[in-house]
Amino acid sequence: MRSRLANRSARLVLAAAAVTALAATATACGPEDAAATGSSAATSAASAGSDSSSNEGSSSDSSSGEGSSAGNSSTGGSGSSGSDAGSSTGKAAGSEDGGKSGYGQSCGTNDLDFTVTYESQAGGHYRVTAKAKSGITCYLDVNTPSVSFGSGADGVASPVGQGGEDPIKLSGSAVAYTGINPKTTNSDGGTEFGNVIIATTEDDPNPAELELPDTATVDKPIVTNWSTNPSETIPVIV
Repeated sequence: MRSRLANRSARLVLAAAAVTALAATATACGPEDAAATGSSAATSAASAGSDSSSNEGSSSDSSSGEGSSAGNSSTGGSGSSGSDAGSSTGKAAGSEDGGKSGYGQSCGTNDLDFTVTYESQAGGHYRVTAKAKSGITCYLDVNTPSVSFGSGADGVASPVGQGGEDPIKLSGSAVAYTGINPKTTNSDGGTEFGNVIIATTEDDPNPAELELPDTATVDKPIVTNWSTNPSETIPVIV
């Protein structure tokens, strides 16, 4: 009986000792392991949050850059197109009407192209042919052109009243003629010129200076009216 009690007491002592040892081990290891586990989890969470924030920021910056680039490209393209269109329209308008708009205006000297030829009739004279520039339609309202050799009064040609149609319409292939005799005197005097100045009116601000086929001796020059018939523009003193 005593032997069984002794054995039972021994087992109880051993069981208590085991429980005590187990508790001590749990107490010693638990806080450190928990701290380590918590620290590791916190570090992982912080790292994950930082990476996610960085990726979102990069994505946002990239998206913003793309939007800015697209906006700049769109704006620049629109401005360029408008400028090119404006430039293109302005050139076409100038080439079509020679810088003038509308029809039926009086012919200015700069509306016309001129050619000069030497004609042998009536002792020799110069024939000037006038034609409207491309795209221009105008009228020679003043029947007699203003003609001079040089800037002096002695070089101004006097009108002789030959020919004449008033007004003469110039457009496309239509032309008008005038005849100029640079010398009407029988003397040996005179001044030599290589060019003649012509204008549709006396006050035209843009007279044309035409080169003559040869040098002309000028003394009391005369000029006819404009005409569509060249035979009417042979200058003679009546």
